[in-house]
Amino acid sequence: MQHTLTATSTETSPLKIPTLANSLGGLFLISYLLCIGFGLLVPGEMRMWTAWAPLLPGFEWLTWRGFLIGAIESYAYGWYVAVVFVPLYRWFAGADRQPRHSKGGQP
Repeated sequence: MQHTLTATSTETSPLKIPTLANSLGGLFLISYLLCIGFGLLVPGEMRMWTAWAPLLPGFEWLTWRGFLIGAIESYAYGWYVAVVFVPLYRWFAGADRQPRHSKGGQP
């Protein structure tokens, strides 16, 4: 099967907050789950939960409540990053597209 590029597939689509937020939320949630799994498999001194605890208020190691709070907060961090990043990206990308004027006032 051969993939052909079209004009629309080569253009960049604008960043959308929900798309980026869900992508980042998923990434952070998967990372959190992998770290929890890692912590269950390795000796105590190698566990990473001490790194998560200050970043995830309410997180407690090896409690269902702490696990769920950590999972929700990890996903929420993805939304936080997207809500802050996308408007900044759009603003800077828009500034890059503004026409440059020479000293003589001609574009």
